[in-house]
Amino acid sequence: MANTTASKLNEIPRGAVGRGGVLDVAARLFREQGYGSVSLRKIAAAAGIKAGSIYYHFGSKDEIVAGVLDAGIQVVHESMRQAVSALPEGTDAEAILRAAIGAHLRALLDVSDYSSANVRIFGQVPQSVRDANLPMRRAYEAEWDNLLSRLQADGALKSDVDIRRLRLMLIGALNATLEWFDPHRGSAEALSRTYADVFLNGILERQET
Repeated sequence: MANTTASKLNEIPRGAVGRGGVLDVAARLFREQGYGSVSLRKIAAAAGIKAGSIYYHFGSKDEIVAGVLDAGIQVVHESMRQAVSALPEGTDAEAILRAAIGAHLRALLDVSDYSSANVRIFGQVPQSVRDANLPMRRAYEAEWDNLLSRLQADGALKSDVDIRRLRLMLIGALNATLEWFDPHRGSAEALSRTYADVFLNGILERQET
Protein backbone atom coordinates (compact mmCIF):
# COMPACT_ATOMS: atom_id res chain seq x y z
CA MET A 1 0.00 0.00 0.00
CA ALA A 2 1.28 3.40 -0.87
CA ASN A 3 2.07 5.90 1.83
CA THR A 4 -0.48 8.73 1.98
CA THR A 5 0.82 12.08 3.14
CA ALA A 6 -1.15 14.66 5.08
CA SER A 7 -1.24 16.95 2.06
CA LYS A 8 -2.79 14.25 -0.08
CA LEU A 9 -5.35 13.52 2.59
CA ASN A 10 -6.47 17.12 2.50
CA GLU A 11 -7.27 16.72 -1.20
CA ILE A 12 -9.66 13.82 -0.64
CA PRO A 13 -13.32 14.93 -0.64
CA ARG A 14 -15.19 14.37 2.63
CA GLY A 15 -16.90 11.01 2.60
CA ALA A 16 -14.73 9.70 -0.26
CA VAL A 17 -12.20 7.93 1.96
CA GLY A 18 -12.63 4.17 1.60
CA ARG A 19 -11.11 1.25 3.47
CA GLY A 20 -7.65 1.86 2.05
CA GLY A 21 -7.81 5.56 2.89
CA VAL A 22 -8.77 4.84 6.49
CA LEU A 23 -5.81 2.45 6.77
CA ASP A 24 -3.46 5.05 5.26
CA VAL A 25 -4.56 7.63 7.82
CA ALA A 26 -4.40 5.16 10.70
CA ALA A 27 -0.90 4.00 9.74
CA ARG A 28 0.37 7.56 9.76
CA LEU A 29 -1.24 8.31 13.13
CA PHE A 30 0.02 5.08 14.72
CA ARG A 31 3.52 5.80 13.41
CA GLU A 32 3.48 9.31 14.84
CA GLN A 33 1.56 8.80 18.10
CA GLY A 34 1.59 5.12 19.03
CA TYR A 35 -1.33 2.80 19.69
CA GLY A 36 -2.86 4.18 22.89
CA SER A 37 -3.12 7.81 21.75
CA VAL A 38 -5.03 7.07 18.56
CA SER A 39 -8.78 6.59 18.80
CA LEU A 40 -11.37 5.82 16.14
CA ARG A 41 -12.59 9.40 16.49
CA LYS A 42 -9.08 10.71 15.83
CA ILE A 43 -8.67 8.50 12.78
CA ALA A 44 -12.02 9.67 11.41
CA ALA A 45 -11.18 13.33 11.98
CA ALA A 46 -7.85 12.98 10.20
CA ALA A 47 -9.57 11.20 7.30
CA GLY A 48 -12.23 13.90 7.06
CA ILE A 49 -15.15 11.55 7.75
CA LYS A 50 -17.63 11.01 10.56
CA ALA A 51 -16.59 8.54 13.23
CA GLY A 52 -19.54 6.30 12.47
CA SER A 53 -18.48 6.00 8.84
CA ILE A 54 -15.49 3.91 9.87
CA TYR A 55 -17.84 1.07 10.77
CA TYR A 56 -18.73 0.66 7.11
CA HIS A 57 -15.22 -0.75 6.70
CA PHE A 58 -14.01 -1.92 10.13
CA GLY A 59 -15.70 -3.35 13.18
CA SER A 60 -13.25 -1.95 15.72
CA LYS A 61 -10.00 -0.08 16.26
CA ASP A 62 -8.14 -3.37 16.62
CA GLU A 63 -9.40 -4.51 13.22
CA ILE A 64 -7.79 -1.38 11.77
CA VAL A 65 -4.62 -2.11 13.73
CA ALA A 66 -4.53 -5.66 12.36
CA GLY A 67 -4.76 -4.29 8.82
CA VAL A 68 -1.94 -1.84 9.45
CA LEU A 69 0.30 -4.49 11.02
CA ASP A 70 -0.25 -6.96 8.19
CA ALA A 71 0.40 -4.32 5.52
CA GLY A 72 3.52 -3.17 7.35
CA ILE A 73 5.08 -6.62 7.19
CA GLN A 74 3.99 -7.09 3.58
CA VAL A 75 5.68 -3.86 2.48
CA VAL A 76 9.06 -4.57 4.05
CA HIS A 77 8.95 -8.28 3.12
CA GLU A 78 8.20 -7.57 -0.53
CA SER A 79 10.82 -4.81 -0.63
CA MET A 80 13.52 -7.12 0.71
CA ARG A 81 12.48 -10.08 -1.45
CA GLN A 82 12.43 -8.03 -4.65
CA ALA A 83 15.78 -6.40 -3.90
CA VAL A 84 17.46 -9.78 -3.50
CA SER A 85 15.70 -11.54 -6.38
CA ALA A 86 16.58 -8.68 -8.75
CA LEU A 87 20.31 -9.32 -8.31
CA PRO A 88 22.01 -11.19 -11.16
CA GLU A 89 22.98 -14.81 -10.71
CA GLY A 90 26.41 -15.15 -9.16
CA THR A 91 26.17 -11.99 -7.04
CA ASP A 92 28.48 -12.34 -4.05
CA ALA A 93 27.25 -12.63 -0.46
CA GLU A 94 28.28 -9.11 0.53
CA ALA A 95 26.24 -7.52 -2.26
CA ILE A 96 23.26 -9.73 -1.44
CA LEU A 97 23.29 -8.77 2.24
CA ARG A 98 23.78 -5.08 1.43
CA ALA A 99 20.75 -5.23 -0.87
CA ALA A 100 18.61 -6.92 1.81
CA ILE A 101 19.66 -4.50 4.54
CA GLY A 102 19.12 -1.49 2.29
CA ALA A 103 15.66 -2.67 1.21
CA HIS A 104 14.56 -3.19 4.82
CA LEU A 105 15.72 0.27 5.90
CA ARG A 106 14.23 2.05 2.90
CA ALA A 107 10.84 0.42 3.49
CA LEU A 108 11.05 1.36 7.14
CA LEU A 109 12.34 4.93 6.90
CA ASP A 110 11.52 6.23 3.42
CA VAL A 111 8.64 4.33 1.87
CA SER A 112 5.85 3.28 4.17
CA ASP A 113 4.00 4.51 7.23
CA TYR A 114 2.75 0.94 7.54
CA SER A 115 6.17 -0.61 8.17
CA SER A 116 7.11 2.14 10.60
CA ALA A 117 3.79 1.83 12.42
CA ASN A 118 4.21 -1.94 12.68
CA VAL A 119 7.56 -1.60 14.42
CA ARG A 120 6.36 1.17 16.72
CA ILE A 121 3.08 -0.29 17.96
CA PHE A 122 3.51 -4.08 17.76
CA GLY A 123 4.49 -4.32 21.43
CA GLN A 124 1.66 -1.98 22.46
CA VAL A 125 -1.34 -3.74 20.95
CA PRO A 126 -3.45 -6.47 22.61
CA GLN A 127 -2.01 -9.97 22.59
CA SER A 128 -4.78 -11.24 20.32
CA VAL A 129 -3.80 -8.67 17.66
CA ARG A 130 -0.11 -9.59 17.95
CA ASP A 131 -0.97 -13.28 17.63
CA ALA A 132 -2.96 -12.62 14.45
CA ASN A 133 0.03 -10.81 12.90
CA LEU A 134 2.55 -13.49 13.82
CA PRO A 135 2.15 -15.64 10.66
CA MET A 136 3.21 -12.73 8.44
CA ARG A 137 5.99 -11.80 10.83
CA ARG A 138 7.22 -15.39 10.88
CA ALA A 139 7.16 -15.52 7.08
CA TYR A 140 9.44 -12.50 6.88
CA GLU A 141 11.77 -13.95 9.50
CA ALA A 142 11.86 -17.17 7.49
CA GLU A 143 12.85 -15.18 4.39
CA TRP A 144 15.91 -13.90 6.27
CA ASP A 145 16.65 -17.31 7.81
CA ASN A 146 16.56 -18.96 4.39
CA LEU A 147 18.80 -16.31 2.87
CA LEU A 148 21.35 -16.47 5.67
CA SER A 149 21.29 -20.28 5.73
CA ARG A 150 21.89 -20.40 1.98
CA LEU A 151 24.87 -18.08 2.28
CA GLN A 152 26.20 -20.16 5.16
CA ALA A 153 25.81 -23.37 3.16
CA ASP A 154 27.72 -21.73 0.30
CA GLY A 155 30.57 -20.97 2.70
CA ALA A 156 30.05 -17.19 2.71
CA LEU A 157 29.11 -17.09 6.42
CA LYS A 158 31.09 -18.70 9.20
CA SER A 159 29.85 -22.20 9.94
CA ASP A 160 29.51 -21.53 13.67
CA VAL A 161 27.22 -18.48 13.27
CA ASP A 162 23.79 -19.07 14.80
CA ILE A 163 21.41 -18.01 12.02
CA ARG A 164 18.44 -17.31 14.27
CA ARG A 165 20.45 -15.12 16.62
CA LEU A 166 22.09 -13.31 13.73
CA ARG A 167 18.68 -12.57 12.21
CA LEU A 168 17.29 -11.34 15.54
CA MET A 169 20.26 -9.05 16.05
CA LEU A 170 20.19 -7.73 12.49
CA ILE A 171 16.45 -7.01 12.22
CA GLY A 172 16.38 -5.65 15.78
CA ALA A 173 19.17 -3.19 15.01
CA LEU A 174 17.52 -2.08 11.76
CA ASN A 175 14.12 -1.58 13.38
CA ALA A 176 15.62 0.41 16.24
CA THR A 177 16.65 3.15 13.80
CA LEU A 178 13.04 4.38 13.90
CA GLU A 179 13.73 5.75 17.38
CA TRP A 180 16.49 8.12 16.32
CA PHE A 181 16.80 8.40 12.53
CA ASP A 182 16.69 12.00 11.31
CA PRO A 183 16.33 12.36 7.51
CA HIS A 184 17.70 15.90 7.76
CA ARG A 185 21.03 14.53 8.98
CA GLY A 186 21.49 11.76 6.45
CA SER A 187 19.67 9.42 4.10
CA ALA A 188 18.36 5.92 4.71
CA GLU A 189 20.67 4.79 1.90
CA ALA A 190 23.74 6.17 3.67
CA LEU A 191 22.59 4.59 6.92
CA SER A 192 22.18 1.22 5.24
CA ARG A 193 25.77 1.39 3.97
CA THR A 194 27.04 2.16 7.47
CA TYR A 195 25.06 -0.69 9.03
CA ALA A 196 26.17 -3.11 6.33
CA ASP A 197 29.80 -2.10 6.85
CA VAL A 198 29.55 -2.81 10.58
CA PHE A 199 27.72 -6.12 10.22
CA LEU A 200 29.90 -7.41 7.42
CA ASN A 201 33.31 -6.06 8.42
CA GLY A 202 33.11 -5.50 12.19
CA ILE A 203 34.36 -2.51 14.16
CA LEU A 204 37.85 -3.49 15.29
CA GLU A 205 40.98 -2.71 13.31
CA ARG A 206 42.88 -5.87 12.52
CA GLN A 207 46.39 -5.68 13.97
CA GLU A 208 49.32 -6.98 11.98
CA THR A 209 51.16 -9.72 13.82
